[in-house]
Amino acid sequence: MTTYIEPKVLKGFRDFLPQAEIVRRELSEKIEESFRSFGFVPIDTPALEYAEILLGKGGGETEKQIYRFSDNGGRDVALRFDLTVPFARFTALHQDEIVFPFKRYHIGKVWRGENTQRGRYREFTQCDFDIIGSESPAADFEILFLIRSTLAKLGLDVSIRVNHRGLFNRFLGKIGELEKSVDILRTVDKIAKVGREETEQSLSQLTNEENARQILSFIGAGSLAGADYEQTLEYITKLSGGPSPESERLGILGRFMRDSGTAGFFTLDPSITRGLDYYTGVVFETFLTDLPGIGSICSGGRYDNLCGLYTKTPVSGVGSSIGLDRMIAALESLGKLPAATGYAAIAIACTGPEQSGANQALAEKFREQNISCEVFLEGSPSALVKQYVAAEKKGIRWLIIPGENPLSDPLTLRDLSARRNSEGLSISDIIQRLTEA
Repeated sequence: MTTYIEPKVLKGFRDFLPQAEIVRRELSEKIEESFRSFGFVPIDTPALEYAEILLGKGGGETEKQIYRFSDNGGRDVALRFDLTVPFARFTALHQDEIVFPFKRYHIGKVWRGENTQRGRYREFTQCDFDIIGSESPAADFEILFLIRSTLAKLGLDVSIRVNHRGLFNRFLGKIGELEKSVDILRTVDKIAKVGREETEQSLSQLTNEENARQILSFIGAGSLAGADYEQTLEYITKLSGGPSPESERLGILGRFMRDSGTAGFFTLDPSITRGLDYYTGVVFETFLTDLPGIGSICSGGRYDNLCGLYTKTPVSGVGSSIGLDRMIAALESLGKLPAATGYAAIAIACTGPEQSGANQALAEKFREQNISCEVFLEGSPSALVKQYVAAEKKGIRWLIIPGENPLSDPLTLRDLSARRNSEGLSISDIIQRLTEA
């Protein structure tokens, strides 16, 4: 008796059938078009890196989540958990070949061994975009502006919440808790998931009850009744000890928002801290106005010191990442996920295996006019209904039924949506009809 291996995938990993993958790729292409429209250029890096590259400044939380192992050569390696750290390594390695400021985008898979839930998986796709080699607030704002522009093109209404980790650290220094900054920032980063009460308990254990209350007061400034960006900035600047380079940068960003007519999309939210250790300056997260509960679908920040792990040459950077899978889950929940259609605009029915060569030549006439065309490989004149059904399942609207000589005989065009045939057509007739449809 034959024993079969059970076909299964790991928890948190997925297969994508054509209808789902087509939608994923079309959305990815729209995002890529937006990046290119801002002058960003693509790069790629290996999925597998030396573990020390990825963990150089990642810390305990990162180490718990990465897929790490020894390869056949005994090297300590790991799958990338994001695209930012590999980009820092890339920049250090290729800095003599890059023109700064360098604006790059990178769309690729990453892997994290975290708990799975709706919109969160262990293998997922990130769409990263960064500007490296500029310390200017203009670079911070271009990333923020690109977030808003890209998501607007996808039909999403968003609120982008901004903060500055340096300003938070100034506040922590004022209350004598700067040495615990990393742990406090990570605790605050989880407040949306675990709630205020549990966060206060965790902060009290890290510091004391009084400082825990002060920290919660600071991070709650963004939700003060009626407080706008400028009022929140004034409040947290006072709490952190007065004007500083960090508060000045947030003020400049606020002016850029007003000048660009996009101020309504941004909120100054001191609770935004980002959990990853490499962020040093402005940080931000993006939430859907109509579905805030799904969490941030696009986040990032400034990482002035990240490349310092790999090179003595100082390089500043700022970037963001769109989580493609979470965004798709959000679009689906909102009923805004575009319907999948087949890549072929038209198909040619098979009326006999002897016509395969001529049918391919006929299909090429349409492909030369940038009309994608699939050739059906099996069938007969008496079994056309099966080919109608197959075309409909593939999302193909038009089906050509060729004559005995496909290249010279008149053709029949089947409109599968209207369930109607048009007979006696030439190739040029069909091209014109498809162009006008």
